[in-house]
Amino acid sequence: MFTPVQLDLPTTLDELFAQFGQLVWDVVALVLTFVVVYVVGRYLLVKLVRGSLTARGFDRTVVQLAAKTATVLTFFVALSVAFTVAGFGSFLGAFATLGGALALALGFAAQDLIGNFVAGVFILKDRPFQVGDWIEWEDKSGVVREIDLRVTKVETFNNEIVTVPNSDLANNPVTNPMANESLRLQFTFGIGYDDDIAEAADVIREDARANPGVLDDPEPSVRTTELADSYVGLESRIWIGDPDRGTFKRVLSEHVQGVKERFDEKGIEMPYPYRELTGDVGIDEVRNVEGIQVHGD
Repeated sequence: MFTPVQLDLPTTLDELFAQFGQLVWDVVALVLTFVVVYVVGRYLLVKLVRGSLTARGFDRTVVQLAAKTATVLTFFVALSVAFTVAGFGSFLGAFATLGGALALALGFAAQDLIGNFVAGVFILKDRPFQVGDWIEWEDKSGVVREIDLRVTKVETFNNEIVTVPNSDLANNPVTNPMANESLRLQFTFGIGYDDDIAEAADVIREDARANPGVLDDPEPSVRTTELADSYVGLESRIWIGDPDRGTFKRVLSEHVQGVKERFDEKGIEMPYPYRELTGDVGIDEVRNVEGIQVHGD
């Protein structure tokens, strides 16, 4: 026969309040403190962050990221203050220890991700290139189509999309030919040693001035830059405005073709490398007589 177990439960509201009243007040204090600190802190901190970063000219993506970070920071600060005011300090300490351990583990596991993220922030802040710019890095090139916080999407000139980690672009030299309003192009034309250098230089300048894609200011120029084995190198230096990859290729191609045609009309040689062999040629006759080899001329 089982003996019934009697539980000492509160039977009246007063007894219930006497037993759990302090806990109820602590919970109420926690909720009210959290709401007040979070709402006020979020409003003030986010407004301050947005205003200061916008005034410094940061990209909108960076401003939005900073505002979200400020919101998350305000949430944890409000939670910490609320637990402290409510008297749950021991729980907060355990939570902080666990959170620190998790943050350390995540930091080691996501080093590359964090590196790309930080690099993306600096790219958006420093603006070494923008969407639509033609850039070159390492042995690659293309037009920037999208800049995110982790990666940058570049469209190659074969119409391929390459996803580049931001750390690759932040930690390596990047050439941006479109950063300025004009761009200088160079191409070396080779002429024969018997040709007149001044005449060939005039022909190159005339073709450059006749090309509508070449700027008059700065004016085209020609420099003698090389005395090679089979030719004299004349470097043509021309300037184009509003540079992009299409303009660069088109103008340079037209200039090279135009100079070649003008050289042909003027009888100016564009030699190619060749080899001249000198020496004597002899004939060695080999006769086989009864198994014996006899050599003779």
